[in-house]
Amino acid sequence: MAARAGAGAGGDDDIPLLDDLMPWSVRPLRTGRPWVTAPDTASLKARWARLVRAEGAERERLFGPTRSRGPQTPVAALPGQSTSTARFARESGPCPEPVRILHGPFDEQWLIPDHRLIDAARPELWRVADGHQLFAVEHGYVPQDAGPALSVTALLPDGHSPAGRPGRIRPLYRRPGGLEPNLAPGLLGLLRAWHGDAVTAESVLAWIVTAARHSPAGCVVPLPADTARWWAGVELGRELLRLQLRGARGGERPRLPGGRRPYVRAAVPAAPGTLEYDPDDEALLLGTGRISPVPAGAWEFRVGGVRMLELWFERRASADGADGLAAIRPRDWPREWTSELLELITVLALLTELRPRQQALADGPQLTTDALRAAGVLPVTATARRPASVLDHQEEGPDGQFALL
Repeated sequence: MAARAGAGAGGDDDIPLLDDLMPWSVRPLRTGRPWVTAPDTASLKARWARLVRAEGAERERLFGPTRSRGPQTPVAALPGQSTSTARFARESGPCPEPVRILHGPFDEQWLIPDHRLIDAARPELWRVADGHQLFAVEHGYVPQDAGPALSVTALLPDGHSPAGRPGRIRPLYRRPGGLEPNLAPGLLGLLRAWHGDAVTAESVLAWIVTAARHSPAGCVVPLPADTARWWAGVELGRELLRLQLRGARGGERPRLPGGRRPYVRAAVPAAPGTLEYDPDDEALLLGTGRISPVPAGAWEFRVGGVRMLELWFERRASADGADGLAAIRPRDWPREWTSELLELITVLALLTELRPRQQALADGPQLTTDALRAAGVLPVTATARRPASVLDHQEEGPDGQFALL
């Protein structure tokens, strides 16, 4: 489509902020105690069992009280969870079934979904987390960071940032069931006027994943004025989403072509103490274990300047510095972790291969912030920045009382 009024080259000051395009955002979760998350479910259940066996001062010590939570703190139930709301000091039952979460970028872990154990669980996220929801998670800003500005997950994200200040969590939908897109009012209409009626909330998210980049003011998203570049970016964004979702929402799990898939060449030992990379052989060395081929792009994949493979390994390989319940962890390296590592290598390798296509779409005529103001999309209304009212049933408050909503 030829450039029209409102299209321009677009310096950084002219580029819309993600905060304006997806205006409702939620701060990262704050667990308050490290032992409520783990890379495996067995450790969480063992920690819970140890805690509920303890009594009095010992339970208090193991719990790890903070200003927000202690064994005597009255707390409402998490939306969608059937855990007890009795004060934890009286708890004696089994561990709630852990839920899969995204712990920071690209690291899938587990969480005990009990509101009594989490300082700031962000209930508004739990209310809209369902089989239709996707979450865009901003990565903390670090100067000269060449890594991705955000990632997307179908899991509940905790928003943890490996470096820099934490970003925000932005659900794609404001209501359960894939209802009411979390987009600036009028944005869909404007984009449909420029690029056709096929523009949907999902295609906007796909473009955002393709084009988002860091800036000191926050994550910015150039919006193309030319339709061919828009749809090329949407197509690429759908591929990026498929990789990051790892088979969720009925998609295919990521796979590298035959001959380039990573395999275990030497078994990972029970306690791999180190992680190293051999660039000549494209091999990842976990102690005496060996995985190859591992492309250099996967090894060098960083968010906020932090290598994702190193961070993933450090969270699993060492108990140094862990105390109390957090020290309860697998005695030997589980086979499941090796399978998860192979998939993570695959995801990072494929994402790296797509970076040149992302960069090729970066330049061209843009819909500037002035164009969005002229169309009435900006400034965003205060209502759009607040969560929608999605309560269709009573939620249980502390000690079994109904919450006052």
